[in-house]
Amino acid sequence: MSATTAYRWTSASRSSVGNVREVNEDACLDMPAQGLWVVADGMGGHSAGDVASQMLVGKLEGVATHDRFGDFVEDVEDRVLEVNSRLHSLSIRDEQPRVIGTTLAALLANGSYAVAMWVGDSRVYRLRDGEFEQITTDHSEVNEMVAQGKITAEEAEDHPSANIVTRAVGGLETVYVDLDLLELKDEDRFLICSDGLFKDVSTDEMKDMVGTGSCVEACDALVDTVLSREAPDNVTVVIVEFTASDTE
Repeated sequence: MSATTAYRWTSASRSSVGNVREVNEDACLDMPAQGLWVVADGMGGHSAGDVASQMLVGKLEGVATHDRFGDFVEDVEDRVLEVNSRLHSLSIRDEQPRVIGTTLAALLANGSYAVAMWVGDSRVYRLRDGEFEQITTDHSEVNEMVAQGKITAEEAEDHPSANIVTRAVGGLETVYVDLDLLELKDEDRFLICSDGLFKDVSTDEMKDMVGTGSCVEACDALVDTVLSREAPDNVTVVIVEFTASDTE
């Protein structure tokens, strides 16, 4: 595609409480008109995790329209930092401090580029030309152990510390948001998801389902597969497909 290539996109989302939990602490945004898609996985238990995730997506839902992509990205990041401050203040206001936080996995799009933005262990994947790649890097204890060579990636899946994140929105007074600028390609399809998906569905299974049918059909296939299994956690998925359109 030429340097003047622009992209259209379609998307779909679905979230489920799963088969065990009573409260869905996940939240998501599917805002194709803005070019913004978000998954947030709250932590801190009932009346805390769901508050955190809903606060984050509620703040991002009001993001302004910007002519420059850089201003759009900066606006989203500033809103994440604002929510981090609010959640951290809530977590320490009582005599017994508690965890009130949420992960963030987001995709922002404009023109021929997208930005992946994340905090924690919710993920963004990309399916391109038959290759399924994890774009984000988990901010988790087991991922650090894998990077240090202490355990293998296979051992990390069932490790006792598999649920411990090292970074979250609201976890600390200051949060660092990771960003990755991505050049789009025709028929790119992205998956944004909470850990309730990839803990019950293998990478090969995700690849097959992400690439099959429409965005809605792919979302349904992924969530229905999780629900047909143990589904001990909430599960949320967003699928975004990009189609190139050359401009003069």
